[in-house]
Amino acid sequence: MTHPAYGTLREVTPAASVLLENNPSKMTLEGTNTWVLREPGADGCVVVDPGYEDVEHLERVAGTAPVELILLTHHHPDHADGAPWLARQVGAPVRAFDPGLCQGADPIAHDDVVSAAGLEIQVLHTPGHTADSVSLRFDHGGRAHVLTGDTVLGRGTTVVSELGDYLRSLRLLAELPAGVLGLPGHGPERDDLAATVREYLKHREQRLDEIRHALRTLGADASPRQIVELVYADVERSLWGAAESSVAAQLEYLRSENAV
Repeated sequence: MTHPAYGTLREVTPAASVLLENNPSKMTLEGTNTWVLREPGADGCVVVDPGYEDVEHLERVAGTAPVELILLTHHHPDHADGAPWLARQVGAPVRAFDPGLCQGADPIAHDDVVSAAGLEIQVLHTPGHTADSVSLRFDHGGRAHVLTGDTVLGRGTTVVSELGDYLRSLRLLAELPAGVLGLPGHGPERDDLAATVREYLKHREQRLDEIRHALRTLGADASPRQIVELVYADVERSLWGAAESSVAAQLEYLRSENAV
């Protein structure tokens, strides 16, 4: 069944619209949110996370407005694979934290400010989901907007590769003022990003406590899979692979911090 939003540019605020890619899955939710940013009245736009090399989707993205710049929140293919095709079609540079993803421009770094399409976009390095994950902040109409990629999703929680980094990234985002609009890579917008991040932190602490309990039950040498079967028994089994990756990251964190 086709989602009614596929193929339709939806305005979230006057400066941020989203085009939903038709790639739904357990991991991508309804699909990848490709964000189109521009100050009202600006000639061009900034495209964030073009998604897969899905020509039908990318042609729609290219047709929204002249593309000045393509930004990537991280390297995963459901966010970044379509960037080279789109860049060739529209003649725009690609910038990302990972230099290997960049085309025709320098990589972005923490606290950089990118000026494009009438906006001043601040880069926040927020690793944890991946080492190269960034969030992108800009202000418009008296409200801060933050694009979070997969660091904070529109619903549910994300897969974590390095928990220490991820917790530090969440604490950075938790310092944002109340009412910041969160624009995620998947799922609906978050009306108060800082409040959502505090919920994420609470959830992570609960999971760490559950893993500590599992280690006491199963033994200190328990494998991530054994822990998943105990801690995630109420979670759909199709998600256990992702859960196992997160548990491995949490075990590494607990052992490195001597917090088991």
